Amino acid sequence: MKVILTHEVSGLGAAGDVVDVKDGYARNFLFRRGLATAWTKGGQKQVDAIAKGREVRAVKSFEDAQSMKGSLEASTVRVAAHAGAGGRLFGAVSTADIAAAVKAAGGPALDKRTIEVPTPIKSVGSHTALVRLHPEVRATVALDVVAG
Repeated sequence: MKVILTHEVSGLGAAGDVVDVKDGYARNFLFRRGLATAWTKGGQKQVDAIAKGREVRAVKSFEDAQSMKGSLEASTVRVAAHAGAGGRLFGAVSTADIAAAVKAAGGPALDKRTIEVPTPIKSVGSHTALVRLHPEVRATVALDVVAG
């Protein structure tokens, strides 16, 4: 089944890409989470609009991405979350929370869709997140989750 990705999906492609996937994967995962739409003849206009939006949000050059990577990896970002007595969070730290904490710490404004968290952050302590700044540049951000 041909689908148009509306968001970046790890291991599959970026927003605006047209990819072939199995029918069940498209129906049960991509469509339900709003990550893709079905390919139609009129879908080229949608692909062009997504690509234009991605181009506006993207870091313009490799050098800018490298400098952003250096600044992100040099510091630890503090994220405040509601936690119980044992250090377990009520819910989890989202990618939007991480993007807001990076901006509040004086870092660059990040798109929450470019942030990947390997495992859900559900406890107080030190964690890491991966940020895709450019197709060739990925930064690892150190997070310090505190009860707050």
